[in-house]
This record gives sequence, structure tokens and C-alpha cells, in this order.
Amino acid sequence: MKILITGTSQGIGKAIAERFLKEGHHVIGIDRQEASLSHERYEHCLCDVRDTDSLPVMDDVNILINNAGTQNEDDIEINLKALIRITERYGIQKSIKSILNIGSASGHTGSEFPEYCASKGGVLAYTKNVAMRIAPYGATCNSLDPGGVLTPLNECVIRDPVLWEQIMNETPLKKWATVEEIAEWAYFLTVTNTFCTGQNILVDGGESINYHFVWKD
Repeated sequence: MKILITGTSQGIGKAIAERFLKEGHHVIGIDRQEASLSHERYEHCLCDVRDTDSLPVMDDVNILINNAGTQNEDDIEINLKALIRITERYGIQKSIKSILNIGSASGHTGSEFPEYCASKGGVLAYTKNVAMRIAPYGATCNSLDPGGVLTPLNECVIRDPVLWEQIMNETPLKKWATVEEIAEWAYFLTVTNTFCTGQNILVDGGESINYHFVWKD
């Protein structure tokens, strides 16, 4: 199948691309950074997802994974508006089998930076909109909404012992996900799954269900 993934130069996007390549799919990556993948079935399009004029021309995308995102850098333009434009351009068509939006636990909880959680909250709602519109093609659309993931972008807290201890105290499973774990979820939701659609799948190690119950001994 033809797989289009945004944000493939590192982290979650790169791991997802590698997962699909392992299964024999043809993968096209869109990223504003140079390619970090080298494979005979991988094509890299060097462009910014916000720049509609430089986006590649392609038809018949079977799976679209909107992974490109940022924190505290034009969040709504990149995380939400560009995601919408990419989806409308490549995803709403008869060859589509599945669309997956990489959201965030912050879209559920409202935590983190204001524009970031607002942009991810918009992704959750837009996912449901798209699911209804591509259902006539027999296609699914869901969002995969991670909590903490071990990526280069998060190293500023991962490598800080004090902050890391605080984070683990808020995470019942006492760990963060690897990018490979998130890639497995992505593969399942877009290839194995054919019935779950319009859902926002929260994968956060239990952080969002954590609570501090105080009572007299």
C-alpha cells in the first residue's frame, strides 16, 4: 500500500515509517528536515507542512498518518491547520483505507501549554468529522493520543532527575512509551483495524486517570 506520513525525520514519525517499511509498504515522508531514513521503498519530500505550494503532487494514498507537530512554535498552524490541509488534500478520496492523526493526551486533559493543548483538542474533534466523511469509502479515521514518549524533543525533562521523578510520580506504570510502542499502535489502528473509527485512543501509562485521594487514616 501507499503510506503517507508527515514528520518522519525523527521520533514517532520515523518509527512509524520504519514499521511500515518492515511490512513491505511504500512510504512517502514529508518533513522540513532532511531524511534520516534510507530505504528503497522510502521517498522523502523536503517541505514544511504549512507550505501548501511546495507539497508533493500524489494520488491514491491508501493510509495517511498525520504525525508532524510542534510545541510552543506556531502550534495551531502546524498541529491543527496544516493537519487539516494535508488531510483534505490527500485523505478524502476513494483510495483511502485509513487516516490516523497523532494527537496528545493534552487534548484530553488540557494540560501543557495553552496553544498546544488547544491545537490537539482540535485534532480530536476533526478526527470525528473525517471519520464520518470517509466512512462511505469503507475507511477509518482515529487519533492516537500519547502521553509521555521517549523522544529527542522530550530529553530536557527525561535527563533532569528531579523533573523525571515528579513525572514518574504522576504516571502509574512508572515509565514512558518508546517510539516503537507507539508505532505498533499506529500500525494496528491503520492496517489491522477495520471497524474502530472516530475514536480518540489515549495511550499515556495511566497518567490521566491518576488521582490523589486524601482521607483521614
